[in-house]
Amino acid sequence: PDRKRYPKLTRDVRAQLQREPIEYLQYMMRNNLPAKNLIASDFILANETVASYYDLSGKAETGFQFVPITHGRKELGGVLTQAAILANATNAVHMHGLTAADRVLTVLPLFHVGGLNIQTTPALFAGAEVTLLPRFDAVATFDAIATHRPTFTVFVPPILQAMLDHPRFASADLGCLRAITTGSTIVPEHLVTSYAARGLRVLQVYGATETCPVVVYERFDTPRGQAGSTGVTALLNETRVVDDRSEPVPDGTVGEIAVRGPNIFSGYWRDAAATAAALTDGWFLSGDIGVRDARGHFTVLERKKNVIISGGENIYAAEVERVVATFPGVIECAVVGRPDPRWQEVPVAFVVTSSGGALDIPALAAHLAASLARYKLPREIIVRPELPKNALGKIQHFTLRAELAAK
Repeated sequence: PDRKRYPKLTRDVRAQLQREPIEYLQYMMRNNLPAKNLIASDFILANETVASYYDLSGKAETGFQFVPITHGRKELGGVLTQAAILANATNAVHMHGLTAADRVLTVLPLFHVGGLNIQTTPALFAGAEVTLLPRFDAVATFDAIATHRPTFTVFVPPILQAMLDHPRFASADLGCLRAITTGSTIVPEHLVTSYAARGLRVLQVYGATETCPVVVYERFDTPRGQAGSTGVTALLNETRVVDDRSEPVPDGTVGEIAVRGPNIFSGYWRDAAATAAALTDGWFLSGDIGVRDARGHFTVLERKKNVIISGGENIYAAEVERVVATFPGVIECAVVGRPDPRWQEVPVAFVVTSSGGALDIPALAAHLAASLARYKLPREIIVRPELPKNALGKIQHFTLRAELAAK
């Protein structure tokens, strides 16, 4: 709130935070805040003081964050403690170089860790300003950039694409942005290069709801790695790539990404079996397939459950999707496995076009054949007006797999 209109509220919050940090802040936000954009620096002190408010010696779940997690068709709840959220904020501050002078624009929903914990709670930790939009809208986002001049924001790839396609993108004054952070799914390279052409750095971050989520990232002050790289291990985390027995594999070997650190979730709400399957000696098995090079840079290849096994060969759907996405007129695609009596599975591509339907399928097939091994080529290309997505815009591959299996 405005400091002149709410001076006593600001003083009271600052004093009470030292005694009952989470409970009092929640109460004040529910009962006293005006219905307008929140200015975080009114409520949170400098970051060197905030750490003293939290007991990091334990995993007390007082004031914990409960976040919904979708595993296929199963809904789980993940428990993130105050200590985990604070550790995540430390990682995010290190990633972005966040200070009290920064301004964050949040357009993602706060029920998702991408909207809440990549920049929003870290900005509160750093004493920065936060402007919240009720939902993403391209016009409202351009207006907010023009009015509030944010230095950071988080756009998932569908939002990057929507902003890029908007008529205002070419002429909008975006010079206030130190960087745009993205993640949540595989990031098409053409988005990174298109924003770079406007002088904007796109930082990639990797993680999961269970990791709060910041565990691998590109830093704001380091040169970009090779195309497709998601960055290096976060400040407070350990990472490794493991095989199917959860044993570490050498750098350069493809396997499942495992993460350990103080920002890892406590477990799934009232689901001990799922928790035991995900956590081994403090290591969280991400379910993501990736590789780490000798310099420590990660490339995320695919969700483990999205790997298509055809004739004994692994096909990473994201690899095929990246090639499909480079074909003129394609704006979205998803590749999933269809059951096959001979090969076990064969890849099928679902495609959304800019024209809403028309697509030269033989030309697309030839385009794919020029870049992919024969066993990776989709056996069928299906054009759709849209693809099933969750609230954050992530394509729901499991819905498409179920549709193919039912045929």
